[in-house]
Amino acid sequence: MIISTRGRYALRIMTALARRGGSVPLRVLAEEESVPYKYAEAITATLVKAGFVESRRGKTGGYALTRAPEEYTLAEVLKETESTLAATDCTGRKEADCPHAATCPTLPVWRALDETVFSFLSRYTLLDLMPKV
Repeated sequence: MIISTRGRYALRIMTALARRGGSVPLRVLAEEESVPYKYAEAITATLVKAGFVESRRGKTGGYALTRAPEEYTLAEVLKETESTLAATDCTGRKEADCPHAATCPTLPVWRALDETVFSFLSRYTLLDLMPKV
């Protein structure tokens, strides 16, 4: 499994919002996190649709988290921003299409690996990514 740039940027944007608290303009987020503005726009649209962040208009507008940082697991953010967290196509979106799924001797291993990765990512929150002061 490879976490894409989109997933890594989403975690950085979410962590930056957690660190700053309140509403942060997208241009500021993109600049501080070295994320291309158009890419940041697409990522925040996904995060808004997932209900992780909200968009605020006006003079103090921007983006803000909808929950406390410790309430977001890395697994849930990556699940929304990655096409899949599966280690193989066998356990990803295509498992149902695999003609060997019913008899494949390796499928249980790939499922266990996916569960291990998801469990690992579920143990960490945005709060864990924030610098300790």
